[in-house]
This record gives sequence, structure tokens and C-alpha cells, in this order.
Amino acid sequence: MTDQPSNFKRFVEVGRVVLLTSGPQAGHIAVIAEIIDHNRAIVDGPTTGVPRQSFPYRHLTLTPFVLTKLPRAAGSGIIRKHLEKEGTIEKWNKSAWAQKREAVEKRRKLNDFERFCVVLAKKQRRDTVRKAVKKASA
Repeated sequence: MTDQPSNFKRFVEVGRVVLLTSGPQAGHIAVIAEIIDHNRAIVDGPTTGVPRQSFPYRHLTLTPFVLTKLPRAAGSGIIRKHLEKEGTIEKWNKSAWAQKREAVEKRRKLNDFERFCVVLAKKQRRDTVRKAVKKASA
């Protein structure tokens, strides 16, 4: 065994905040409450509407957030207290990752007229920037 540093920064562990990538709660975040085996974990999202359930790792994405000192097999109440105490949901909502997902979702829900308005706004912004650059270089 060599003592080389690991390239991995995020590990499957109790208390790890995960993003669900499939199923009815896809796009919601939850917390790993217990590790079942090498393929599945019990996840729970008491504040995000994710019921306590077994979930395969291949349908989870590990986030950089971890609940510190969360006991193994903690119940929903304890997980809720830790989430609120550490402000993890607020940290997630402020992260660039969550904001990007929200922007993509918002863009996906636009109707035809709203997409047209976005095109006009981009043209207007591009024109304003072009004129400002031309004025600054002159």
C-alpha cells in the first residue's frame, strides 16, 4: 500500500448531503443517514420533502456539504435539527451549483413569448456593451 494523497475529496459517509438524480424527488437534496452496503444508502430529507428510503449510489451525486457529528442511523428529527443548526440548506441554496440548476430549470420552463423576450433583452445588452466598448476605446 502506498501513502499517496487521494484525488477524491467527497466520500460516501453518514451525514453527507447528496443530490438525488432520479426518481420522483430528482433535483432535491437529502442526507445519508445510514450506509447499507456498497451499492445503497438510506437517505432522508426532512426539510426538502424527501422521505426516508433506500437509494442506490448511482442515482446520487455527492455534494461538498457534510453534517458534522451526525450519529449513524439518526432519525428524521435529529437530521432536521442538524440541518437547521448548521444552516446546510441555506448554504446549498447560495452555492453556485444550486443557483445554476435553478437558472436552467427557470429557463426550461419559459414559454415561446418569454424566450422571445430573452432574445430581445440579450440583443439590447449586447448593443449597450458594444457602444460602451467603442466609446471607451475612442
